[in-house]
Amino acid sequence: MSPKRGERVAPPAAGAVWDLRFATSEAAKGWEELCRQAAANTLVAYEEMRRRQVEQEPTTRHHRLKGKLATGMHNGVEMEQWQYEVTAGGRIWYLLDVERRTLWLKHAGPAHPKQTE
Repeated sequence: MSPKRGERVAPPAAGAVWDLRFATSEAAKGWEELCRQAAANTLVAYEEMRRRQVEQEPTTRHHRLKGKLATGMHNGVEMEQWQYEVTAGGRIWYLLDVERRTLWLKHAGPAHPKQTE
């Protein structure tokens, strides 16, 4: 996804922080909606995800998904799938790409993902 005129400038990944990238167009659209509805909480989630540890301790808001949702595929590679609870309903799901130090956002939005209903 190439940035276009008028779009937000993403900070570069540097040092010990993770690069956050959209794995799907739907995640990009959902991210924008989260930013509109819960800007402060989304910023906190963004900063916490960028600074996460490889061996992250789960919290009530930030944890690995369970069961068949515990892993996901991106570009033919299976990775751990984590969730960040931005608001009571708002969620971010991402895949942990340790090799590239990248978090691939699979879902972002102000409501629970359909897979959990």
